[in-house]
Amino acid sequence: MKCVGHHDLVEYDAFLAACPSRQLLDRISGKWVTLALCALDDGPQRYSELARRVDGVSQKMLTQTLRSLERDGLLTRTVTPTVPVTVTYELTDLGRSLQGTVAALRAWAQDHMDQVAGHRQEFDLRT
Repeated sequence: MKCVGHHDLVEYDAFLAACPSRQLLDRISGKWVTLALCALDDGPQRYSELARRVDGVSQKMLTQTLRSLERDGLLTRTVTPTVPVTVTYELTDLGRSLQGTVAALRAWAQDHMDQVAGHRQEFDLRT
């Protein structure tokens, strides 16, 4: 498969280095994206709520993550002219379509961490 267009149809192949779907896969597979999407499953949230929920993310990284998700159409950013200004983030339909996948990945990591830790320990003892 090639990352080429046939009339109005384009086939994407993330195994090809130049394919834009690889860049999208790289973006959506990051831990901060996964955690931000999972956090937004609870509904619209303010920046400060997301920052508290996603423990360990820097302000710069959270801002970059939210901006990239907005650019890709996965969330909307709404500014309400209050004093101070209120900014909320919410998943779009496209973002909700991805949220189930990343939530499943997060759940898998949490559910299998003990097994993975055991395998890591066995591996480390062998090497």
